[in-house]
Amino acid sequence: MKFRCLCRIALLLAPIGAVAQTRPVDLLLRGGQVVDGSGSAPITADVGTAGDRIVFVGDSAKLRIRAARTIDVKGLVVSPGFIDPHAHVLEDLADAARKTNECYLMQGVTTVITGNDGGGPIQSRAMLAKWSQQGIGTNAALYVGQGAVRREVMGMSDAAPTAQQMSQMHALVQKAMEDGALGMSTGLYYAPGSYARTEEVIELAKVAAAAGGVYDSHLRDEDSYTIGLLGAIREAIRIAREAGIAVNISHIKALGPEVWGQSTQAIQLIRQARSEGLRLTADQYPYTASGSSVTASLVPRWAEAGGTAALFARIGEASVRPRLVQERGQNLTRRGGPEWLLIISGRDRSLIGKTLGAVALERKEAPVEAALEIVRAGGAGVASFNMKDSDLENFMKQDFVMTGSDGSQGHPRKYGTFPRKLRVYVYEKKIITLPFAIHASSALAAQTFHLADRGLLRAGYYADVIAFDPATIADRGTYEHPEVFATGMKYVIVNGRIAVEDGKYTGALAGRPLRPHVPEK
Repeated sequence: MKFRCLCRIALLLAPIGAVAQTRPVDLLLRGGQVVDGSGSAPITADVGTAGDRIVFVGDSAKLRIRAARTIDVKGLVVSPGFIDPHAHVLEDLADAARKTNECYLMQGVTTVITGNDGGGPIQSRAMLAKWSQQGIGTNAALYVGQGAVRREVMGMSDAAPTAQQMSQMHALVQKAMEDGALGMSTGLYYAPGSYARTEEVIELAKVAAAAGGVYDSHLRDEDSYTIGLLGAIREAIRIAREAGIAVNISHIKALGPEVWGQSTQAIQLIRQARSEGLRLTADQYPYTASGSSVTASLVPRWAEAGGTAALFARIGEASVRPRLVQERGQNLTRRGGPEWLLIISGRDRSLIGKTLGAVALERKEAPVEAALEIVRAGGAGVASFNMKDSDLENFMKQDFVMTGSDGSQGHPRKYGTFPRKLRVYVYEKKIITLPFAIHASSALAAQTFHLADRGLLRAGYYADVIAFDPATIADRGTYEHPEVFATGMKYVIVNGRIAVEDGKYTGALAGRPLRPHVPEK
């Protein structure tokens, strides 16, 4: 093993000319502005690939590099393919028509991580095998979900687990890790994950930690529903400390008027923990509207205990309904009121594009009553407009925050997250620099989630490479029309194969299922 590693190092350190003479470059991107993902300043350089690897970054003319195909990318930015640490694409990648992941490729995303918010599949091996057999458009990795594990063992019970149930959950997480999961995700805001006490989560996180995995969490609270935003961050820090695990906070935000401005305190908490040696990171999407559901946004978690049938029974129960209406009203206030909730998906297509306030007005009902009826009719997805630009920008500027879409049906972030961050926050507002944005969208995620040889433009790394036009890169989706491809992404190369050429998808299924490469201690 040591001999093979030394040989590989010798190859990568050999003069580039010698490498080119022994193995021609398959593809040469010539003359682009190279931003290599490390955070370093841009340079004008050429990038060459052979097979599924990058073999050259530099001046190809000076070293007389031979290429089977050369593409002139002068005027374009060339960077590592973006890595999305939070993409709700489990159903997409399993679907014959959507396994291409085209909406991500058109953003320059070459790798997605899914199974977030506690919903990751229990059977990691089966999912990874399916991706490999059918083909996928981007690379993909996944989590085992704590919520899915708890549901498998305990259903929708809000009780504490017995010793036997805890042992069963322990075994499920361990098996998923052995079968290729990156780690464990939680959705401590959602049922049934929310029913788990911190101690229960720590015990399962220890299982993931023992296998070298990470812990990715939708915090228990991003607003003031239960323990508050800062309390939820303290809980994540406790889990990191007591489980001995790297923790990533999903889609970090200050969600609602009661916690606006708390980004500064949240950042201080995380920085203090990092200074103590704890491994904490976060991801973030560049939109001020979150995406959720009417149920998750407004229904208190106690009302969901026992599952959907139990919830419906409580809605119709005269002795319980007043409490339910009162607490939903409080949650609606936290969300900014009925006009701040825009319905973006659901069984009743006639509701899409309307605010909860407008639906209530049409039905001549109070907004809380209208929301209850929507839940009873099967629910609906909503965009919740209750974040502030100042908090969003404060989080974005931190060196431990990476880009993540949280892409979901009906929200434009699924189609526009990465181009929007570049267009709005690099080129227009100049909140962050281009090298900072590229690093946050590539190498930081690769390092955090142990994705070996990805995230940088370096010889020996996988050939996940993109080239985009800085003048036209932009998101185009809106909340009214979210499913519109971004513009400006000219070339996307996945594992050495061109997936997007001259701004159009080629039909390539060049993605691979990824398993973590856990560094030796």
